[in-house]
Amino acid sequence: MAAGWRLLAGRALRAEWTKLRTMPATGWTLAAVVLSTAAIGALVTWDLTPPDCARSDPSCDFDLAKLSLSGVYLGQAAVIVIAALAVTAEYETAMIRTTLASCPRRFVVLAAKAVVVTTAVVGAATISVLLSLLAGREFLARNGFTTTAGYRPLSLGDGPTLRAYGGTVLYLGLVALLSLGVAFVVRHTGGTVTILFVLLYVAPIMSIAVTDPRWKEWIEKASPMTAGLSIQATLRLDAQSIAPWSGLAVLALYAAAALATALALVHLRDA
Repeated sequence: MAAGWRLLAGRALRAEWTKLRTMPATGWTLAAVVLSTAAIGALVTWDLTPPDCARSDPSCDFDLAKLSLSGVYLGQAAVIVIAALAVTAEYETAMIRTTLASCPRRFVVLAAKAVVVTTAVVGAATISVLLSLLAGREFLARNGFTTTAGYRPLSLGDGPTLRAYGGTVLYLGLVALLSLGVAFVVRHTGGTVTILFVLLYVAPIMSIAVTDPRWKEWIEKASPMTAGLSIQATLRLDAQSIAPWSGLAVLALYAAAALATALALVHLRDA
């Protein structure tokens, strides 16, 4: 019985990898994740100069790790697109019927897609954050953010910095899972992308517009992007509305809810 499940899972993983690899948008979209994340992070650190108060007041220090990862705000858009297309392209061309006919266990299909897409996204995310790290180290040191000036260098040997960079990889992987779940529910590329853009980008805008501090804090804690990206903070953690790992857990709950809903609907609806 276990051998049969392993064989079925192996076939499903190979099939999903073949479909993702041969999808025309895959290469370009993964490249967009890397280039947009790294390029914007490099641009931010290249243009950054120490504030006048930095020499006398450590509280004026910049959160350099978080700033070097600014490109994630755009890079996640490409993650949304590739995860959505991995599902909706099959529904829009009716190829999902062939997929489910060859693998009737719908849970296995969903799980295989999740594993393949998330692995591809995590790989691209790892490259992008490492490039952001290298660019940040180079430009920040050149601009005067040195240890002699009192600034902590960007290094994966530093615990908070490692959490910021590693957590960003996890963040993009969770965005992929959230997008995959929503795509299975909506079954349409435009609708899926629109819902995810609203979910991720509109809530932070709302928090800026809200003046009541209690509502503002609640929105920041409940917003998947604002809460999730709290993992990038390395300074002034007590000033954040939510702790780094708790914030990432909020995004994980969104992803889990989307996948659970997707699994239920995949079993209840026809292909």
